[in-house]
Amino acid sequence: MSKVDMAEKEIFDLDVKFDNAEVVDPDFDPPAKMGNPYIEVTEEKKEAAQLLKSKAMDAVLEGKLNEAIDRLTEAIVLNPKSAILFASRATVFVKLKKPNAANRDADAALKIDPHLAKAYKALGMSRALLGLWEIAASDLHEASKLDFDEETSTLLKKVEANAKKIEEHWEKHEQLCKEREIRKAEIERQRLAQEAKVASDLKDGEVIVIKSVGELNAKLKAATELSRLAIIYFTAKWCGPCRYISPKYEALAAKYPKAVFLKVDIEEVEDSTDLLNVRSIPCFYLSQNGVIVGQGLNISLHSLEQQIAHHAR
Repeated sequence: MSKVDMAEKEIFDLDVKFDNAEVVDPDFDPPAKMGNPYIEVTEEKKEAAQLLKSKAMDAVLEGKLNEAIDRLTEAIVLNPKSAILFASRATVFVKLKKPNAANRDADAALKIDPHLAKAYKALGMSRALLGLWEIAASDLHEASKLDFDEETSTLLKKVEANAKKIEEHWEKHEQLCKEREIRKAEIERQRLAQEAKVASDLKDGEVIVIKSVGELNAKLKAATELSRLAIIYFTAKWCGPCRYISPKYEALAAKYPKAVFLKVDIEEVEDSTDLLNVRSIPCFYLSQNGVIVGQGLNISLHSLEQQIAHHAR
């Protein structure tokens, strides 16, 4: 595994442990009745709704939470313009461990009264039930600013502890990301430097005169590393046709600077003919990615250039 891959793994292997004792799965019950916000709410309806709210609170004290929901729902149908009724039902939904239902009611309450502490408190508590620590902390902070109470303060301390862990997690995550990018940049810099060194050794646009079999193998390896076409021209001083071909070969090197043009004198470089089983000169071999892709014995320079143009694209 590369250093960069290890850094990636570190980022996703960060161990963050939360106090999840009271976190629950989301509830997906059909939404409770929200009433018709456009109806006329008379004084009689307000009084009836208030009476139902009182009965609901009595039911909560007796532990009859579902009955409390029923009474509050009846009250909301009578007076859907009361933020406190929605906030009260949201609080009961929190007690029932139904955070999604509580969220809906708390949101409805805040649309009616954006400064209702009870709604923010219910919203923070419901989001804490879902493990949404950061936004839960924000909601509970708002509730405390509007109307401080001990219950909200106690819950806020717990939620803030988890929210702090998330903050620290992301700080470490960001630091690892920065370190990963630095490592990637350094690896890329080294790669480019190595590539530049290899490229400089290959002498773009020039014919490289090979002095040994080891040098020939090294140049072919370098060409493979850069995914460049290499042309190996086998020649000798006593070869008449070679004297004509050599300057033309140099012209081809200048014309195709990203191909690697190698020249091997079979008398000066011992055992070079064994490398590719050379039996006659002048001859040419074309190598790409370590594979011979073309060769020619006594071929015309025009035919040679056609092969070079085809493979050097």
